[in-house]
Amino acid sequence: MPSTKNNLNILFEDNHFLIINKQSGDIIQGDKTGDTPLSEIVKTYIKEKYNKPGAVFLGVVHRLDRPTTGVVVFARTSKSLERFNKMLREKKVDKTYWAVVKNKPNKEEDTLVGYLKKNPKNNKSTSYSTEIEGSKKSILHYKLLKSLENYHLLEVDLETGRHHQIRCQLAAIGSPIKGDLKYGFDRSNKDASIHLHARKIEFIHPVTNEKIALIAPTPDDIIWDACN
Repeated sequence: MPSTKNNLNILFEDNHFLIINKQSGDIIQGDKTGDTPLSEIVKTYIKEKYNKPGAVFLGVVHRLDRPTTGVVVFARTSKSLERFNKMLREKKVDKTYWAVVKNKPNKEEDTLVGYLKKNPKNNKSTSYSTEIEGSKKSILHYKLLKSLENYHLLEVDLETGRHHQIRCQLAAIGSPIKGDLKYGFDRSNKDASIHLHARKIEFIHPVTNEKIALIAPTPDDIIWDACN
């Protein structure tokens, strides 16, 4: 169920950042669907909680696909937005993802290197083994955390942040994410989610210098419950 201002799952909040555990169905920013984006829900929450007059500043630091769940960072000031973006460019933010896949990869731990090219017409990326025109080098590291009866839990760390990178690169090795019809899984999840979750984020707060380490609880469903 998408978020509303009454059920925002807030992991961290101060004067500089608001960090949310995003639910499946939430869109980060407005799109052609016309559905209310999470950014607007968060703005309303801040405006009402702090009685802010006028427009509320909210910087979108990064995006998660609509069917994906987990950690999303919003910046509450232009200064914190600028500093966090700089940290992202300098790879000073550690983000860890969990993915539940159907087929166990050949290796329990590996680094995947591919060249991803996005097709805007179908909003889908394709991974190539060698560089082609318009492609971007894409690197991720995964390791097997747990095997269930029919599924396998992978922990994924991104070295690059490409369009649909985890979804595309795992599908390319024959391990599509549960529920991800776009990348080759055979059936959708009932709630239209996919079993990809931004599990953890760690960084040094760019204003207060405190260490922030947050874990986003997985959605409440039988497969995720079995993974914990």
